[in-house]
Amino acid sequence: MQIEEIYQSVEDNFESVNQLITKQLSSDVPLVEKIAQYIVESGGKRMRPLLVLLTSHALEYRGNEHIKLAAIIEFLHTATLLHDDVVDTSNLRRGRATANAQWGNAPSVLVGDFLYSRAFQMMVEMQSIPIMKVLSDATNIIAEGEVFQLMNCKNPDISEAAYFEVIKNKTAMLFEAASHSASILADASIEIQEAMKNFGLHLGLAFQLIDDMLDYVGDAGTMGKNVGDDLAEGKPTLPLIYTMQNGSNDDSKLIRAAIRHGDISALEKICTAVNESGALEYTRQVAEKSYHDACLCLEILPDSRYKVALLSLARLAINRDK
Repeated sequence: MQIEEIYQSVEDNFESVNQLITKQLSSDVPLVEKIAQYIVESGGKRMRPLLVLLTSHALEYRGNEHIKLAAIIEFLHTATLLHDDVVDTSNLRRGRATANAQWGNAPSVLVGDFLYSRAFQMMVEMQSIPIMKVLSDATNIIAEGEVFQLMNCKNPDISEAAYFEVIKNKTAMLFEAASHSASILADASIEIQEAMKNFGLHLGLAFQLIDDMLDYVGDAGTMGKNVGDDLAEGKPTLPLIYTMQNGSNDDSKLIRAAIRHGDISALEKICTAVNESGALEYTRQVAEKSYHDACLCLEILPDSRYKVALLSLARLAINRDK
């Protein structure tokens, strides 16, 4: 399946999710509504709500609460984006100016808080303690992951294991929560719930690994962000960690200094070093491993077009250029 076919398989549901998102963005404070709509409508793949919808259908869920669950997941994700852009002082996301670049840091943080609280209001409406536990735990872990990443910014000595802890907590956790909570909603067996939880985890890891790889091979027009953004923020991602460990001493010194100072003046040389060290191939291999682990998790599901869509979504996560 191509990405268009995956979305078409839940097209009506997606329209309902979008309508609910618009309705739930309503606020008596105009600036809250304006910023929230700007960030939610700024594009993006909506992979996390898509994961909720596909999982629900793959498990033959027959109700309508998956629409609300998908919107909740999108609100949680959008809130993290607003806060991340402030922490990272980012000016560009998905090819558009970030909310903090448009309106400043304070409104962006507060609107992120609004989206978090609105998501939890909707969770309460679902009246499912197990789902609320999954989503509240995930939200807490994501916040911890953000702090852990901040602690390790401009630290060239971060280990590969610590890097994986960051991307598991910051990115993969919400993928995991999306598929896990959808399986709970569908009243799946504990065995299937565990399989779908792990599917989301491995999918999220693969997605972030490719994202980090693209920071050294993509271009701003395609990716919707500035190439080298991670380095400018002093983030030691896997391609850099591998190059420091396996490249030449000169390359290692160059990258270590760039991470320490958030300096992209030598970005071209660093991209060359990353390519020549085999770091991109290594990062892709690790992402492929996560992809295969994700696919294994789906073997427990009965055959359906939605299972095929989930497998295709995992494949597309690692075969993309943005």
